[in-house]
Amino acid sequence: MGRRHMWGKTAGALLLAVTAAAASGCSSDNEASGETKPASAPAPSFQTATTVFRETLAQYGTGSCPSTEPGTCWEQMQAVIEPTRTLRKAMNAEKSVSPEFWTEAYALIDTMEKGIAVGEDQGVPASGINDLTNRDDVFGSAHELEDWLDAHPIK
Repeated sequence: MGRRHMWGKTAGALLLAVTAAAASGCSSDNEASGETKPASAPAPSFQTATTVFRETLAQYGTGSCPSTEPGTCWEQMQAVIEPTRTLRKAMNAEKSVSPEFWTEAYALIDTMEKGIAVGEDQGVPASGINDLTNRDDVFGSAHELEDWLDAHPIK
């Protein structure tokens, strides 16, 4: 019985040591080394983000797609979504208007994100206008967002 009792104490002490080490190790490596995480870059101004969005859309919009076939326009779709994401950050940081002001613009950006989330270019449907693909979600909504920006200027 003495050996079992000794083994139980040893196992219990080891378990306690491991638990204590795990609990104290909950901080990140950066905190343990005294380093801090760099702060994320501030959002660009709304005007700058809008300009970059418009320029990118002009360069990589649907007219730059080499074909109506699936898979031929994915790079252009990705090129358009990146400045759109930056524009959303700038919209979030813009304090001259209320968040409700952006509701329709946010909905258009959400549609674009839904189109990109498919993970590939689905091309243009052969059956006609009534069948939409993720190209329509991305490029169509991007052009609608550009029109919305024209109709809702802020100073």
